[in-house]
Amino acid sequence: MATLGIVAFVLALFVSVVLHEAGHFVTARYFGMKASRFFVGFGPTLWSKQRGETEYGIKAIPAGGFVKIEGMTSLEEIDPADEPRAFYKARARARLVVMSAGSFVHFVIAIVLIYGVLVTIGTTQQSQTMIGRTSCVATTSACTGPGPAAAAGLRVGDRVVSFDGVAVTTWEKFTRLVRDHGPGPAVLVVSRDGADVTLRPDLVEVLRDRETGLAGKDPVGALGVSPGQETVDYGPLSAVPETFSVIGSGFTGMYETFTERIDDIGRIFGDNRDESGFISVVGAARLGGEVAAADDGWTDRIRGFLILVAAINLAIGIFNLLPLLPLDGGHIAVLGFEQARHGLRRLRGYRGPVQPVDFAKLLPATYATVVVLVGFSLIILSADIVNPIRINQ
Repeated sequence: MATLGIVAFVLALFVSVVLHEAGHFVTARYFGMKASRFFVGFGPTLWSKQRGETEYGIKAIPAGGFVKIEGMTSLEEIDPADEPRAFYKARARARLVVMSAGSFVHFVIAIVLIYGVLVTIGTTQQSQTMIGRTSCVATTSACTGPGPAAAAGLRVGDRVVSFDGVAVTTWEKFTRLVRDHGPGPAVLVVSRDGADVTLRPDLVEVLRDRETGLAGKDPVGALGVSPGQETVDYGPLSAVPETFSVIGSGFTGMYETFTERIDDIGRIFGDNRDESGFISVVGAARLGGEVAAADDGWTDRIRGFLILVAAINLAIGIFNLLPLLPLDGGHIAVLGFEQARHGLRRLRGYRGPVQPVDFAKLLPATYATVVVLVGFSLIILSADIVNPIRINQ
């Protein structure tokens, strides 16, 4: 099953990258640019066919695809007959659309997948009152016995109604009541099969931060329970804002990864690797296999797999817009600089054509970026091979 998940993920990613290139191809053709080649894969050509001015084909290595748009920069040598249709000759708006089209396609894929999951399968979220698991409580270095919750007869699926006479409406309130109670007997009322059941667990003492419940030095009470997960269903309309909320969280997560977790690169070969940190295509494919092989129902597996594919598409779309050459975002940044410079010149009385940026001066920075990105990718790839992120522990 894990192998099937890996194959399915690789296929989904391959299709996404091909659609990315199709976005560039379709918009370039729409604005009258000449797209001379559209190939799926890289390496030796297995098959190709000329249709009109474009050569379509398949190459041996199924690792994406590419579109050849004539005249991407003024440094490129092209047939004089094609020069009027060269990319760098097009209007700024047309170039912006063509360069943004690839990432736009990835965003559309992510939105469609997330919306489809919300409408057809729904999503899961932490329950505010339902017990998901009971466990022992480590009062010293060891964790033995059934734990206070299980010993008192608490079952998975029970819903907390009150604790020591105080009504419970959120999991945060429940855990705070347990911590503040301290060690000793308590009265816990739960709803089970439609009826209220009164239990009398004997809480144990642990050291935690009284406010957050995280590791600390305050002696607090502990019950040994974890919240359950509940399925939330969405209609066609209610799924729209939730979809964009998830997309917004993805943008925020990517920003935090690049700004706050960049230091974690030195710890990706250690224990407890951050699940929300950097990951390569190999690592993502492995996660796809783990999702497919998880001990969950088919609905949960499909949901997890589609959300993973959506997340990878969102990440690729965002990464591709980074203002670094040779990424599309780098070309967009150059275009923005070119137009801003032209605007300033016009303010000073210049009435001539837009002067293109001299890409020859940008080549050293482009090569340096490529070296850094390749090195960074190899480090992440190595970590994903020798110290992979695992979700099925």
